[in-house]
Amino acid sequence: MNRLTGLAAAGAVAAVLLPTTMTAAGAPAVPAAEQNPWLERRVLNIAHQGGEIEAPSDTLYAFETALDKGADVLELDVHATADGELVVLHDTTVDRTTNGTGRVDRLTLAQIRALDAAYWFVPGCGTCHDQDAAAYTLRGVATGDRPAPPGYTAEDFRIPTVREVLEAFPGVLINVEIKRTRPETTPYERTMADLLAEFGRGTDTVVASFSDSAVTRFKLYNREVSTSPGTTQATAFWLNTLGPLTGITLHGHHALQVPPSQSGIPVVTADFVADAHRRGLAVHVWTINDRAEMERLIDLGVDGIMTDRPTLLEDVLQDRGIAVG
Repeated sequence: MNRLTGLAAAGAVAAVLLPTTMTAAGAPAVPAAEQNPWLERRVLNIAHQGGEIEAPSDTLYAFETALDKGADVLELDVHATADGELVVLHDTTVDRTTNGTGRVDRLTLAQIRALDAAYWFVPGCGTCHDQDAAAYTLRGVATGDRPAPPGYTAEDFRIPTVREVLEAFPGVLINVEIKRTRPETTPYERTMADLLAEFGRGTDTVVASFSDSAVTRFKLYNREVSTSPGTTQATAFWLNTLGPLTGITLHGHHALQVPPSQSGIPVVTADFVADAHRRGLAVHVWTINDRAEMERLIDLGVDGIMTDRPTLLEDVLQDRGIAVG
């Protein structure tokens, strides 16, 4: 995730163009919720890609084991295939994490489902391409060339569909990132909105994106699900917390999901967190894999931390006596 790329430049534009009552460019105002449940759920252990360093990225196996390790929220990334199916994968292509090649939006679901999503996974390293063959202990499970660990099947090591994730984890808090990063990619926000509605998802789910327009489009079709703004609005909020400023109202959003800093510029400070809370927004910070940084952010009052190491974050939270109600 890197939704504050070009922080200063985007922010300078945003501060001029975005009045405090706008939700996003061209979007109708969405009434703010009377209560934001994400402010009550804290400090959340948000398993980024299901905890990529500890399990194969964005797989059912990763999500299940993340919950076993203490994760409170499953963070997953969504793309649409060439035949319009929504699948869970972090990258625009399948090259980094699987034994295949090609752009997701140019592959069919059948082609996607034939791939091994644990092909390049090494425990404790994550997705790593420079290890000895013996290090890839889960390679081949998806294709039936190696037995699955007890309690799991080959399906758990393939690229899942969003539907499969929703079916497998009812009632579990989830965070969905719309990863439509290419201008020519067909928008799938309505499909995502309808699917979440079908499963009765609401404020137990956050939808986020790099793109403000993607989040705006999603909210046109589903206003029950919580959202986090894209780059322009997040940057505008940050700019309006500097010095004596106290942030701006971002109608309809429940969370601000941001990095701790960008290009050496601090983003998450005690003042930023206080201003977000004053405006009714929870603060979720990504992607944190260091104990000291986790502890620092907890001291600043953040509401959730995205991590590739949910086991480590759970240890930190337990040491602090923090339990999500």
